[in-house]
Amino acid sequence: MLLRSGYFLKRALRNMRQSPVLSLASIGTVAVALALLAFFAIAVLNVQQLTASWGENLAVVAYLEDVPEQKVVNGWIKEIENYPEVAKVTFVSRKVALERFSQRLGDDADLIEGLGEDVLPASLEIALGSEWRSKSSLTAVVERLRKDQRFSDLQYGQGWLEKLEAFLLLLRVAGSALGGFLVFAALIIVANTIKLTLYARQDELEAMAMVGGTSLFIKLPYLVEGALQGLLGGLTALGLSFLIFQIILQKTLGSLLLITGIDTIHFLPPVWQGSLVVGGGLIGLMGSLFALRKFVRFGVS
Repeated sequence: MLLRSGYFLKRALRNMRQSPVLSLASIGTVAVALALLAFFAIAVLNVQQLTASWGENLAVVAYLEDVPEQKVVNGWIKEIENYPEVAKVTFVSRKVALERFSQRLGDDADLIEGLGEDVLPASLEIALGSEWRSKSSLTAVVERLRKDQRFSDLQYGQGWLEKLEAFLLLLRVAGSALGGFLVFAALIIVANTIKLTLYARQDELEAMAMVGGTSLFIKLPYLVEGALQGLLGGLTALGLSFLIFQIILQKTLGSLLLITGIDTIHFLPPVWQGSLVVGGGLIGLMGSLFALRKFVRFGVS
């Protein structure tokens, strides 16, 4: 069994060596298709992380033009914390707000040196409970607060979250459409490569069929060839996407992610990486099957 498997592998490698341009075209097409899918997957993965992070921190901020005495503020906090949707209310003084802003500026914090504490308003940060982090619950809290003239200036992130989710859906649809088209193109190119190899060896195939070679025995080297091309394309796509991720994406998007609250951008998890390579092999194998199914000469089908 091992000897026969070695024979099929050698035949497949010989076919690829004898048609290097066609083989490279097949490998390259699979690699480009899967690399683009990988980039869309990376984008979707990190946008999902950002959406989840914003969803966990979904809160309402009520800005206070005039800050009353601490007793009054504590009364407001207790009143709002009695809302069933609210988990915690935090008072952020003007001084604390300025300190936060300074920390967010980082090395550029000297730009606000000399500004008074009253440059930023005080606020109440109203965090929702984990079981109430939904659009309807957030809207209910906001509407209740808006009826109270003390909390007329409200900010909340639901609008941004909805836009982010819409962008995520757009990424998925665009990635699926473009990826499907490229995968189909890769299938056609692999199939045509195998077909050309079959036509170039028609005399050899006819002779093998005449001396009793079974259909499976004759077809297996070409199935192995297609699978190898697909696997090499998948590995190339994985290496290419990781290289570009390290050189471009991780560095250029790092500062943007810090602003949005995400510490780092993530590459594809190991399961997705394995699926990318295996998917390449399946594309190559399916292309070979398609070519062999259409190849009906010499008693090989």
